[in-house]
Amino acid sequence: MKSKRIFGLILALVAALLLWVGIDLFVPRRVDLRRFDPYEVAYLDAAMWRSYYDRRPRQLFFQLAELMRLQFHFPVLRSNRVALSAARAAFIFKDGHNRADYEGALPYLEEYFQSIRDVSATPFDVPHAAELELEWWIVHRERSSHPDGDLARALAEAAAELYQVPPDRLMEYGRLRADAMTIRDTKSSAGGVTEDDWSDIETDLRASWQSLWKAIQ
Repeated sequence: MKSKRIFGLILALVAALLLWVGIDLFVPRRVDLRRFDPYEVAYLDAAMWRSYYDRRPRQLFFQLAELMRLQFHFPVLRSNRVALSAARAAFIFKDGHNRADYEGALPYLEEYFQSIRDVSATPFDVPHAAELELEWWIVHRERSSHPDGDLARALAEAAAELYQVPPDRLMEYGRLRADAMTIRDTKSSAGGVTEDDWSDIETDLRASWQSLWKAIQ
């Protein structure tokens, strides 16, 4: 009798676990992408930059999953699945040397944005969002061949597609985020990014995400 009770308890726990997994991964949900804390997102953004440039894919994956839960309100398992697509895209791009290499990240970016589109109450064009995201990555990578303002514009256009607002409304967001990238790039080229530099970067990112938050409300 005791063995039967234990076996029954195990079956009940397994059934509960499977139900939770099914709800987490497959039950439709709709969320407002505009509802996020810009300061917490900025903190995670800076942390993800450090993981990316230090080539720590595992840490970047967990930070991306946390961002999915914080910014896009994903449940736990689904946030990990989406983070995996984003991390794969990031490191395919990182190891690329030309546009053909960089475009190898597009399928994973499309998976990433499709997952966001599946929960977003605001519709957007998934392939276009993926292309715009990759484009600002390329503009940043090839910044020496672009005039001032191109990176800020590319950042604004990528965010504008996701939140469905005019790009001009997000130019301050783009400029401030581009300024943060300039600090990182300049200091890295000069010998290394210090903790004080990372503090300045995070300050710009906080201002950038706060500007975005205000512009999309």
